[in-house]
Amino acid sequence: MSGALHDLGVAALARALAEKQVSSEEVTGHLLNRIAAHEHLGAWLCVDADAALAQARGADARRAQCHSNSDQPLLGVPLAHKDIFVTRDLPTTAASKMLAGYRSPFDATVVSRLGAGAGMVTLGKLNCDEFAMGSGNENSAFGAVRNPWDLSRVPGGSSGGSAAAVAARLVPAATGTDTGGSIRQPASFSGITGIKPTYGVCSRFGMIAFASSLDQAGPMARSAEDCALLLGAMSGFDERDATSAQRPPQDYATAMRAPRADATAAQPLKGLRIGLPKEFFPAALASEVDGAVRAALVELEKLGATLVEVSLPRTELSIPVYYIIAPAEASSNLNRFDGVKFGHRAANYTDLLDMYKKTRAEGFGDEVKRRIMIGSYVLSHGYYDAYYLQAQKLRRMIADDFQHCFTECDVIAGPVAPTVAWKLGGKGDDPVANYLADIFTLPASLAGLPGMSVPAGFAATGEGAGMPVGLQLIGNYFQEGTLLHAAHAFQQATDWHQRAPSAAAMGGAA
Repeated sequence: MSGALHDLGVAALARALAEKQVSSEEVTGHLLNRIAAHEHLGAWLCVDADAALAQARGADARRAQCHSNSDQPLLGVPLAHKDIFVTRDLPTTAASKMLAGYRSPFDATVVSRLGAGAGMVTLGKLNCDEFAMGSGNENSAFGAVRNPWDLSRVPGGSSGGSAAAVAARLVPAATGTDTGGSIRQPASFSGITGIKPTYGVCSRFGMIAFASSLDQAGPMARSAEDCALLLGAMSGFDERDATSAQRPPQDYATAMRAPRADATAAQPLKGLRIGLPKEFFPAALASEVDGAVRAALVELEKLGATLVEVSLPRTELSIPVYYIIAPAEASSNLNRFDGVKFGHRAANYTDLLDMYKKTRAEGFGDEVKRRIMIGSYVLSHGYYDAYYLQAQKLRRMIADDFQHCFTECDVIAGPVAPTVAWKLGGKGDDPVANYLADIFTLPASLAGLPGMSVPAGFAATGEGAGMPVGLQLIGNYFQEGTLLHAAHAFQQATDWHQRAPSAAAMGGAA
């Protein structure tokens, strides 16, 4: 077949495999060689070439035995998992020294649905911020991940390894998790597509918990079409997850292609009202981000959408609300990592309390310790009502703001982040600077709404010239199909999602 195999996305690979133009073993081998040539990106924590090739041969054998694999369109397509999902056959570390070498006795539901269920081939596990805590993937105990568009910059976080691997064409798709923007922000910084579904759409069983009321899994890939195929395979009710949404399986790929009632060939988005919160376009928004996002909005208008000004008045409050609630839940969830049953244990200690202290001091990184301490403080006697309870009340009000907006529009749009990807170490030792970068993604996470990042262009000027910019789309509960439809129409009219970093930028083989 013509063209390089690594340039094919999920949908294109699925079609090529179905038409016997290429084998899964051939694709898998090609990608494994490419991964080895780009180790300097720091995107991978574990690659099992032998197991991946064995899975690929098994997928090819299944395709050869069946005249049609229409019930498994993703059979034989490679992917990789963020190292926050437990895997039976591969180590799971959450990018932390605390779990170095840990192997789970079972697979996360998302892993099993994409693997055993859909027949996808797992290449390995991807780097991330430790316990998914970070905005730049600089907090990993195993080293930072580099942005393939510019190796001196971050890929975004916490799903930075997933974003970098997909952007660098090392794998056509990867799983990510989004607690406060950790799918959407790295997707924006790395020039790929990523969607965080409604809270509860994807099972959290086997996903190492950071903040249980916020964590949500989602796909990261080249296009909306790719994400729709993946989301359809990885979502659905799971009785092992008490927060799983009790909804029947959804065919997101079909929903993405379904025409709107008023649509025409030239204007597939006719009748779609897109709300623009004025709070998402502050004076401090980087000009290169503002320019790319507004150009994307003009394109959406050409496709038939109507732009409506709306307001999310509590947007700025989402930062203090999130950084009270998320650390509070983290301090509870991370109590299990004490060196007793699994994970790292200090070598020298005098008694049980000393073992706890030394194990956690050695095993956790600085950012994780910081959030545990903040969370323990806001949950402590005398401060619970003043901080945690007030934050929960504001969270409800933030969700209500969205519901008011959705009486005036169907989809909300704006930037994903205030800037393009910053330089490695650029935020220094100032955690607040990292926290502020999440201002546009946190509101939807707090409300439990679906949101996605769609490649919308590149910074034209300024210090970040040439870096990708993402357009954020936010929908009402369980309206993933609407988001994917709008994103797909935009990507049919533009080619931003098809752009790839050059070999020179990545510093490796072509």
